[in-house]
Order: sequence, then C-alpha cells, then structure tokens
Amino acid sequence: MSVSRQGLSCACGVAVLSLGLSAARAAEPAQFQDLFNGKDLSGWVNVNTAGDTWSVRDGVLVCSGRPIGVMRTEKQYENFILHVEWRHMEAGGNSGVFAWSEGTVPEGSRLPKGLEVQMLELDWVNLNKEEDGTPPPIAYVHGELFGANGLEVIPDNPRGSRSRSLENRCKGKGEWNVYDVVFVDGVVKLSVNGKFVNGVRNSSVRKGYLCLESEGALIHFRNIRILELPAGILGAEQTARVVGR
Repeated sequence: MSVSRQGLSCACGVAVLSLGLSAARAAEPAQFQDLFNGKDLSGWVNVNTAGDTWSVRDGVLVCSGRPIGVMRTEKQYENFILHVEWRHMEAGGNSGVFAWSEGTVPEGSRLPKGLEVQMLELDWVNLNKEEDGTPPPIAYVHGELFGANGLEVIPDNPRGSRSRSLENRCKGKGEWNVYDVVFVDGVVKLSVNGKFVNGVRNSSVRKGYLCLESEGALIHFRNIRILELPAGILGAEQTARVVGR
C-alpha cells in the first residue's frame, strides 16, 4: 500500500513538473528568426526578376539589380520588427524593402503595391538632378518611407506624400547600413544606423508580404531577421491578397 502511494506521489510530482516546464516554455519571449539563412534562397519566392538576379555569396545575399522587380517572402506578416543590413556597390544605386505588400505586381508595373522603405546610395541625388541642375533633397537618400502603387499612409515628416528622415545617417557605397523597422497596426518607425529618424502612420494595408527590390544596381543584403509581434484587429481590406487564393 505504501509503495503504491509512493509511486502515485512520484507520478503526480512528475506531472506537475511537466506542466510547470510547459508553462515556462509557453511564457518564453518571442525570438528573432532569420529570413535569410546565409546559404540559399529558402523562404523566398521570385516574383518578376530573372533566375540570376538573386544569388548567395559568402553568406551575403547578392542582387544584381537587373531586371527591375522583386522577390517576396513565402508568408505574410502583420505586426513585427524587421532587422536588415544592406550596402550598395554602385554609386547612385537604388533599392528598398516593401512591407505589407501584395505578392504580385500590378499590370504595367515592375513593383508591387506596398509600404516602401527606401534604400538609395548617397550619390543618387547627384546623378538624378532636376532639369535646372538642382539636386533632389538630400533626405531622399537617408531612408524615405512611402506608400507605393496605391497603398496610402500619413507621413510623420512630409515631403509631399512621402516621409523624409530627420537626420542624414546612411553610409555610402561599399559600407554596411543597418535598418531596424517597427511595423505595428499601420504605424511604421524606421531606425537608420542606430537611431529612429522617420515614420508613417495610418497605413491602408497592415498585413502582407515582405519584398526585396531589384532596381538597376548591385546591392548586398545580410542579417535579414524578423521578430513577429501579436496580431491586431484587421479588416479584410487591410490585408494583402494571399497569392494562390
């Protein structure tokens, strides 16, 4: 009898310990996950670029810039923090990340509907002057945020419909830049090389794909990571269409 009671007590103890461990695991905080594994293009889908537009070399994601277009993540994301490191390899290079994006491109366009986080090389303003020879505003090349192809936002620091960074923090050709971008319930906040300098709000779309942009110049990416946050309240019109449905 005492042996049975002892066995039952042990079993109960193990069960309680198991439940405690399960609860502890459930309470563990969310962790950053790699969107790029440093080896291949697993988790990414080519939308409208060539087979050799994207490649991996020495742990770096290489984009040739040709043709203009995007590749996207396999899944959609709603609320999250994105970490991405990038460097242009040509003067005046152009690229970016699209968030809350459609997984296809509109007819007649090479780029999708989405929220663009701009990545321009510093010399872009000198190579794309106005007709009178005046260079565009320097803030153009330091992390502008804007809605593309129909996505609408309200800029924190307006330059027309776009939002410009309040500090010029990007580095030039051959140097790595770090973007940390927070996306929550239609609000976006951009940190450039360690400081928050730009934002938009009231995005008309709040869930969709992430896209990397190829736009005419060689660019490198590395350490592309995402921390998913709890979901919000969404209407159907605030979610990008799931490709294949």
